[in-house]
Amino acid sequence: MQIKNEIAKIVGKDYVSDSIKEREKYARDESLLPPGVPDAVAWPGNAEEVGKIVTWCNEKNIPVVPVSSKVHFHGCSIPKQGGLAVDLTRMNKILEIDSDNRLVRFEPGVMWKQLAAELEKKGMRVIMPLLPHGDRSVLTDTLEREVPTNTVYDYGEPMQSIEVVWPTGEIFRCGSASVNGFPESKSRGANPSGPGLDFYRFVQGAQGTMGIVTWVSLKIESIPRIDKIFFAPVDDLPYAIEFLYRILPRRIGQECVLLNNTDLAAIVADTMPEDFDGLRAKLPPWTLALVVSGLLRRPEEKVAYEENFLKQVLKNEFPKLAFGDNLPGFPGLGRKFLPMLRSPWPTDVPYWKNRVKGGCQNLFFITRPSQAPLFIDVVEMVAARFGYPIADIGCYIQPIEHNRACQVEFSFFYDKEDAQETALVAALYRETAAALLNEGAFFTRPYGELATMVYERAANYTMALKRTKRVFDPKNIMNPGNLCF
Repeated sequence: MQIKNEIAKIVGKDYVSDSIKEREKYARDESLLPPGVPDAVAWPGNAEEVGKIVTWCNEKNIPVVPVSSKVHFHGCSIPKQGGLAVDLTRMNKILEIDSDNRLVRFEPGVMWKQLAAELEKKGMRVIMPLLPHGDRSVLTDTLEREVPTNTVYDYGEPMQSIEVVWPTGEIFRCGSASVNGFPESKSRGANPSGPGLDFYRFVQGAQGTMGIVTWVSLKIESIPRIDKIFFAPVDDLPYAIEFLYRILPRRIGQECVLLNNTDLAAIVADTMPEDFDGLRAKLPPWTLALVVSGLLRRPEEKVAYEENFLKQVLKNEFPKLAFGDNLPGFPGLGRKFLPMLRSPWPTDVPYWKNRVKGGCQNLFFITRPSQAPLFIDVVEMVAARFGYPIADIGCYIQPIEHNRACQVEFSFFYDKEDAQETALVAALYRETAAALLNEGAFFTRPYGELATMVYERAANYTMALKRTKRVFDPKNIMNPGNLCF
């Protein structure tokens, strides 16, 4: 009751609650982590209210758990030690769209469907990861460094400037937004490196443990004038990866994804589960999709050049790879799949990762593209030991920055209503993660149990993180229980 009464003085009595009905809404997410109930929930309306909330919680040693949307997958927003859940969904303003400087600035409650729709009205788009949930916070996915489907180096680091509330309650602006006169200053917040020491990296991938970001400025791009999508059925994965090593460093293509038949069927099936099994059986083991685009300047010449380069490379160096504007046997796939790559997943359809069985546990990491087949073999061997059907494993390979690296993502689908199957997938996840770590997988975003595994193996790094945490959050109130804190 004390928390509710004190926070009500900040946000108003209508925007704080300690009822068990409201609190239980924040106890679980789409992950397999155990539930945790906050002691109260607050819905601030602006950065000043967030700062006052955090200041009071810091004085009283009350944990603060930032929550940006109702869609979370990794357990970061589950309260591990009770405290106050700070729900930021009221802060849902798009503060500015600057087409000339190709920037958009918005609050944490702005979801993918909202941002994509508003940018489209201006002839602009945001470079997005593969089919993000329409009701998921764009700011959260940006802070978590979700990998975009576009491999062009320029889009690999979309975040420019942020405003953050530190665990002491202080409001701070990072990057060139920290200069006097922002947002009317000439800098426009268009550079993540501001004057003096820059702090924006501290909050990236921190899972809400370093502060609460109240707005972010992102790069945006114009909608292409010309788009052409190409597909290649892939039976020999190393051969296709060698092809990507040849073309992507030459800046050929924009979006580029490699999906196995299970993931692709889950994405493009019209109805589930009726179409899923038949579609998966007809699809090739892997499908490579590549988009060639012409933006505002001489788009026809750009597309013609890239098409010609592709034809020459395929003819002279990779004759076994059959590229076409449709996947053989699947007419119309190009017209369907390209708009999907540029849009969030529709909110009126079950999310694609939950379409197969209702639940999905993802395991993803960074590696060299040439190593991806090795890690796939490791996962299949572990799955076989657990009796999990190899054909049911979704796999997605996302080239990063012209194939300099790639993210490999495995999806273990399961029935959330089946306790035995849920327990099996939880155990399979742990065993697979350990096996991948032993083979050199680089987990840049470790969540839950995986965080414990990763930080136990990186003692010096963990000590450095904890020292940094003590500087910014000496009382450890900010989302305790995540990462190594």
